Amino acid sequence: MFDFFRKHMRLLQYALIVLIVPSFVFLGVEGYIGLNEGARQSVAKVAGHSITQAEWDESHREQIERVQRQNPNFDPKLFDSPEARQQTLEVLIRQRVMLATAEQLHLTTTDDRLQRLFATDPQFAGIRNPDGSVNKDLLAAQGLSSDEFARRLRQDLSVNQVLLGVSGTGFASTTAADQTLDAFFQQREVVLQRFDAASYTERVQPTDADLEAYYKDPAHASQFQAPEQASIEYVVLDLDAMGQQVSINEEDLSRYYTENAARYTTPEERRASHILIAADKSLPAADREKAKAKAEALLADLSKDPSSFAELAKKNSQDPGSAVNGGDLDFFGRGAMVKPFEDTAYGLKVGETSGVIETDFGYHIIRVTDQRGGDKRSFESVRAEIETEVRRQLAQQKFSEAAADFTNLVYEQSDSLNPVVDKYKLELKTAQGVTRQPAPSSTGPLASPKFLDALYSDDVLRNKRNTDAVETAANQLVSGRVVQYQAAQALPLAEVREQVRAGVVAAQAAALAQAEGKARLAALQQAPQTDIGIEPRQVSRLQIQELGKATTLAIMGVDPKKLPSFVGIDLGADGYAVAKVLQVIGRDPIVADAAQAKNQYQQAWADAEAQAYLGALKERFKVQIDAKATAKTASTETADGR
Repeated sequence: MFDFFRKHMRLLQYALIVLIVPSFVFLGVEGYIGLNEGARQSVAKVAGHSITQAEWDESHREQIERVQRQNPNFDPKLFDSPEARQQTLEVLIRQRVMLATAEQLHLTTTDDRLQRLFATDPQFAGIRNPDGSVNKDLLAAQGLSSDEFARRLRQDLSVNQVLLGVSGTGFASTTAADQTLDAFFQQREVVLQRFDAASYTERVQPTDADLEAYYKDPAHASQFQAPEQASIEYVVLDLDAMGQQVSINEEDLSRYYTENAARYTTPEERRASHILIAADKSLPAADREKAKAKAEALLADLSKDPSSFAELAKKNSQDPGSAVNGGDLDFFGRGAMVKPFEDTAYGLKVGETSGVIETDFGYHIIRVTDQRGGDKRSFESVRAEIETEVRRQLAQQKFSEAAADFTNLVYEQSDSLNPVVDKYKLELKTAQGVTRQPAPSSTGPLASPKFLDALYSDDVLRNKRNTDAVETAANQLVSGRVVQYQAAQALPLAEVREQVRAGVVAAQAAALAQAEGKARLAALQQAPQTDIGIEPRQVSRLQIQELGKATTLAIMGVDPKKLPSFVGIDLGADGYAVAKVLQVIGRDPIVADAAQAKNQYQQAWADAEAQAYLGALKERFKVQIDAKATAKTASTETADGR
């Protein structure tokens, strides 16, 4: 491809002139400049220096690519939100603040320290060559040169020094740590009596008036509404649709089979045994000659009695892994052995023995004992597989060619989907009862929130237009239109009577439970020595999931200086609870490692100090965020998401 560009450079220059000059004529120079205005727009400032929209976009893209490299199954759509972009901007601002601080404090990283860190830190093992140098190919795959990598690493080290002096020296006194941990992990002995609303439902007998009042209460109106829904028609452009339009002949399949013969051939493997007389390439020549002479002597013995190979290997081979097996190396494929060894093994027939072969490890005598693989599957046996692959590739090509035109056509002829149906021979699909949110059983485009958002946009509903082409999956574009729309409406009481009655029963049962619970609390407060008749239990903040947040926090919120003490807990629709807090009994035994808990507290304290320091640095360097610019970006993201 690059040879084509070199040979036709003059032709390409003329082509560019033909394309660009008319564009200037029609759009004007200002039009081209305007294309970059958004990219140059400042979204924030640090120490008077702007962070542009383009820098923000690039940082967000790099973050997505970094996560994808670490987790190939990561869905980049998770970052397709205003919140995720805002977080990226915060990280970018933090970096700029730290760089400004490092520069002001003259924090630098020497070349020696940079090299030492790269050579010893395990996190760089994946991009280090065996000789300790950086793997330029791996860096290039990430869009980095070695100089850019070194610059970024030096920058990161300098930035880390800024907060290290704060977070690395964070200190929390033993007294403060113990008091905090005691307060958080302490247990309290409690007698807990619950008044569950479910236990009172049989005592509730709602009247028709009760049902009518509950039904008409504005607070409950949304519970008895039929949601807005629409009947729609839509078209799907995807690989399946394109694949049905692909015609394939036998010549195409045969050519693909020939060009990809290696895919349908079992890799050839050889099994060999060897006798090794070790002589590392770093040894003096005289020592290697002695090793060679010994190998040649063994070869001479072998020629007298070829059947003694295994015995000679056991006694003389200096390869401990294979010597005990008579020199057997089992099966190996190409690339598994050093080249001289491989070339010899693959050049021998089964049963043949080599001469003395020199490698970097020493001198070998090789005997090939078996071979397997190398068999090519017939065209007939793989024809169906090839047809599927060729059809997929051609469908991918047709989809790529059609995607832009499909997008333009549903927009330009927005009063009907028939033009794209006719042009691409697509199926015009229909669906009824489509709501704003995907139905639990929905699949395909109807399960896509982006497509449903587009259907329910004001322009599509009000003007009966096609939606824009929406990407609902990889290699899948969808456009739809609303044929009939039904707004949300209240359902008649007769139709939802049982649902209304269930709501009334639940509300009245909860009211009864709360009334009895409050009465019980008042009685116990009047006679605190009353035996509740329930075994005490231990409660701590670590049991929030077991008891519920309201109950746990109410118990732990009782003043420990006023124990024993009663507290009432409103559980809302679940009823009421009365707790008698008896005493504080130390930390929850779940916290077995006190030292670890203290270390975590100190780390949290250090992190808090670091965040406070970072906040002060933001004020020092006068960080400013353009709220209008960031809000505009967020709204654009939302619109694009539809």
